[in-house]
Amino acid sequence: MSGTIPSLSLEADLEPSLATGFFRNPALSSRRAGRTRSVAVALGWLDTAKGALAAEGLALEAAPGPRAPRRLVLALPAAEAPWRPATPAAVLETLAPDGVPEQAGGAPLLPLAAFAGRRVSVPLTGAVEASLLHGTLRVMAAERPIARLTLTGPAEAVLETMRDLAGVLPLLPPIASLAEEARAFAQHQNLRPRRLGATKLAPDLDVEAALQGVIGHLLEVLLWHAPVAAAGEDTSGVHQMRVALRRLRSALKAFRPAADGPALRRFDQGLKGLAGTLGPARDWDVFLAGLGAELAEALPGERRILALLEAGHRHRDEAYATLRGLLAGPAFRQLVWDGVALDVERPWRADADAEATERREAPLQDLASHMLAKAWRRMTEVGEDIAHLPDAEFHALRLHGKRLRYLAELFAPLFGRKRSRRFLERLAEMQEQFGLANDASVARALVETEAHGPGAWAAGVAEGWVLARSRRARSRAAKAWAALLATEAFWNQG
Repeated sequence: MSGTIPSLSLEADLEPSLATGFFRNPALSSRRAGRTRSVAVALGWLDTAKGALAAEGLALEAAPGPRAPRRLVLALPAAEAPWRPATPAAVLETLAPDGVPEQAGGAPLLPLAAFAGRRVSVPLTGAVEASLLHGTLRVMAAERPIARLTLTGPAEAVLETMRDLAGVLPLLPPIASLAEEARAFAQHQNLRPRRLGATKLAPDLDVEAALQGVIGHLLEVLLWHAPVAAAGEDTSGVHQMRVALRRLRSALKAFRPAADGPALRRFDQGLKGLAGTLGPARDWDVFLAGLGAELAEALPGERRILALLEAGHRHRDEAYATLRGLLAGPAFRQLVWDGVALDVERPWRADADAEATERREAPLQDLASHMLAKAWRRMTEVGEDIAHLPDAEFHALRLHGKRLRYLAELFAPLFGRKRSRRFLERLAEMQEQFGLANDASVARALVETEAHGPGAWAAGVAEGWVLARSRRARSRAAKAWAALLATEAFWNQG
């Protein structure tokens, strides 16, 4: 395939309990192409007392022994650097056994954590080398089991092998390097995310590099929030996954004039399916924290309202159970690896016609201006007066606004913060008011599921409450819409 790189290494996290006998699994044993090699591995990590290396996203890694060299490892990629999930931590420099990196600032180095275990390597078909590192991370008396699988070889064979294995084994890109896990474990701190929030495109990127950056960044965001979403204790996990999905799908559509094809379309459909599973969980979270909480406060102790809320909690639990099943299953794992494959193989090159190739080679700002202007026209064709739009048209306008916001958020750095700031602020305010009106509509639809039998009274109260709140939100949305229309589009300024 055009654009495929000749060699690739991908790293995957593995449940440590599966490490013993891992290569006897049928999914791997059928691919074996040589003998197993196993070696003992011992590693340690050092830093200054004030964490000078960690502050720079670095770690000093060393094997035991007076002659073992030290390696300066990139434990956390730079915020502005392109990132692809499953990329093994890069070795930046090899030092002498007593070497101290200049980033330590001359301060003495202290041990942080140690790892002891084995590395088991097996050649697989397709000239792929599989290496399983498993053992125990130790900090004084505290221990944590660790297992990581790395596949190395021709890019196409590595990607195919990892995707196939992920269909039967719980393999996903790790959300942190081993050095970062060691730091967090030693200091009793949380892991630091590699990527969060929206992608920040550099103005000097070309179209293809920008698309790759968006895919890699937002896949990492999805991976970071997935465990929180699956646990269901913090509602931010589902919310942030949905936002990342919308940003990613919006970007894929924005880049279609320059990069399209069956692989990208299939990936987008997979994202759409994941969004559909996240939706009910988020809707019930919003209902219980919003309308449900308001009703409980307004009518404390009212048994019919309490029964409605109990039903809401049951529906939420069911939605989260469905979501957990998806996130723990092969469909989600393979979707992630499909995204990694897009970033590596760039299949849009093979599928591109002359016009798409020309757009891909044009300045990124040209594509951004074209897509932003198109989204703006589509949204504003409804006109200035939106106060009396039917619910369906109001909902459609909200969706157009949401798509424009994700595009504007993505491409704004190309035009400068000063030019885009006011437009983004007013667009965000419009979306906030439209979102409140939509939350009311969603809540109304949810309570309708209980509008029968004993739940009819409570559903009626909730619906009346929703209608009153929706009217207020509609009024504020109309004002925010007028303010946005009066704002100059930043991509049209000379």
